[in-house]
Amino acid sequence: MKKLLTITILVLLLAAILGACSQQAQPTQAPAQEEKSEESAPAADLEGVPEIFTSGKQIKVAVIRNLPSDDHTKQFLDGARTEGESFGFKVDTFIADNDDAKFQELVAQAIAKGYDGLIISHGKKDYSYDMLKPAVDKGIKVVTFDTVIEKDGKGLPEITRTFQDDFALARLSLGVINEIADPARIIKLWWGPGVPPLDRRETVYKPLEEEGHLITLETIGPTNFQDVQGDIAAKVGAVLPKYPEGEIDAIWGSWDEMAKGAYTALKDAGRTDIKLVSIDISNQDINLMREPGSVWIATAAVDPKLIGIVDMRLLAKKFAGEETPDEYDLEAKLIRQSDLKPDTTMQTLNEVIPGWGDTTAFNEPWMDKLRAHYGK
Repeated sequence: MKKLLTITILVLLLAAILGACSQQAQPTQAPAQEEKSEESAPAADLEGVPEIFTSGKQIKVAVIRNLPSDDHTKQFLDGARTEGESFGFKVDTFIADNDDAKFQELVAQAIAKGYDGLIISHGKKDYSYDMLKPAVDKGIKVVTFDTVIEKDGKGLPEITRTFQDDFALARLSLGVINEIADPARIIKLWWGPGVPPLDRRETVYKPLEEEGHLITLETIGPTNFQDVQGDIAAKVGAVLPKYPEGEIDAIWGSWDEMAKGAYTALKDAGRTDIKLVSIDISNQDINLMREPGSVWIATAAVDPKLIGIVDMRLLAKKFAGEETPDEYDLEAKLIRQSDLKPDTTMQTLNEVIPGWGDTTAFNEPWMDKLRAHYGK
């Protein structure tokens, strides 16, 4: 009897021990099941999409812009962000307010934080190579906008560099000024040298000046990048009294943020004798061009949102291991005051400017599948 009782107790103890072991083992099963789930085949609607986008890995992109937070910047960032999110990427945006030290620090932080890709806007030639070389060495994919990357005659071929067609922007806008007068006496709103897009525009301006088509009365640029419009308005307002009516044909704004300041100065001074022509466009520009009696008669531009979209497509192709060009220029358009309707906005500009805001450049069928999958 005592022997039977002993056996019964041993059996019960063994059962308890096995049960406890079973309970402890259960949690270790879950990661194996999760891992199996991650390795499962991609959804049917993503068939044919490059594997990097179907592996379950969250792709992280930083978009870093070295300009003030103006309307053009906001549209550029919005284009990059919305296109990236339509591919399932996590997109973070940063603005350096034309502070080169802050800009380089933001880029260095993004490299250190392990972003998979970078879109870099308006890096300057004297530091961009050294700033971006660590990203390339780390295997981070990079696309730049309005950035010159060169040191000792060397570039970084792994990086695709995009630009607006700055030469066309300058030709189109300055052509309107020479419709007003040839030679034309102008106030030139310019910032540089050292700003890649404006330097490119200058290569068109200088020959026209040397050939006598343009007579530069004043060259004015910003020093307060926290309030470019106010800064330029004050500076233009200060020089206008030097030139009686009929002595200035036009003001040329090589960047629309400066042109807005000039418009304010002209309006405040009642100088309807001076026309304004610019480069770049925003909803604010459109509204000012449409004002009764507005002297802002034309601007040459590329859709800033489209720039962000194209840059993100190029970055996605780099993630996919597909070929991308070394450089790409986005097509420029001329928008005249007479083209605008009372209800025209940046969103409806394509109704009056053929081809505005639309391009199939670098779009791939697999990108359409990602957009459909993520519901964008």
